[in-house]
Amino acid sequence: MNTSLNLLLPGLAAAYLLTFARVGTLIMLMPGVGEGLVSPRLRLALALLVTLVLFPTVRPLLPMGNGTLAPPALIGLLFGEILIGLMLGLCVRMVLAALTTAGNVISQQLGLAYAMTVDPTMGGQQAAIGNFLSLLGITLILATDLHHLALEAIGHSYVTIPPTGLPAMGDAAKLALDAFARSFALGVRIAGPFIVFAILFNLGLGVLSRLMPQLQVFFLGVPASVILGMLILAGALGLLMGLFLDDLGRTLGQLVGR
Repeated sequence: MNTSLNLLLPGLAAAYLLTFARVGTLIMLMPGVGEGLVSPRLRLALALLVTLVLFPTVRPLLPMGNGTLAPPALIGLLFGEILIGLMLGLCVRMVLAALTTAGNVISQQLGLAYAMTVDPTMGGQQAAIGNFLSLLGITLILATDLHHLALEAIGHSYVTIPPTGLPAMGDAAKLALDAFARSFALGVRIAGPFIVFAILFNLGLGVLSRLMPQLQVFFLGVPASVILGMLILAGALGLLMGLFLDDLGRTLGQLVGR
């Protein structure tokens, strides 16, 4: 019995490690959980728990049989699982990055690009409006239970991309480019009302400066742009965040297979 146990344990440990490689990478990039302000111990504990839950269903899918793989094959499979986790996680992460893009565009249009604050989610400095939209987006993700859909997508990823080694680089590159384009388009759509407002407002200031050359347009325009922009943001915030949540829900739904 001890001999059988000694033969079985290395295979179980290797299978659990392969499962943790993908699940841990996805948890690290999961919206609402993979933020810099979340304790690394908490993320590690969640990744270990999710791996333990998924392990009985994932183990039959691993190309290991009842034994262990040779070290080169095991290392190749491990890198493949990490790469798949990074590929899928970054695609979802790009949707959240659209809020930062939209915040930077909005700040530029309203003349608040100089208002920088520390980004509590990723570190570094970002525009204050971008930080506000990012924190609000994370709060809404947790409030609307989209993180449950993200956990379901982690389990369904083994059906979409079985653990058979390195994914096709062409498909991975296409998925990354599509995610980047989708993120940028979403950011521009969210910032669209402010782009239109800035064009019309600056056009009006230009006409006003031609009609009244003695008027100090700069001292009049900057406060008016900030006040009107904040009013537009307050009025359209629900619609803009609804657009973000719908796009994130569709992205997670595609990973789940809905």
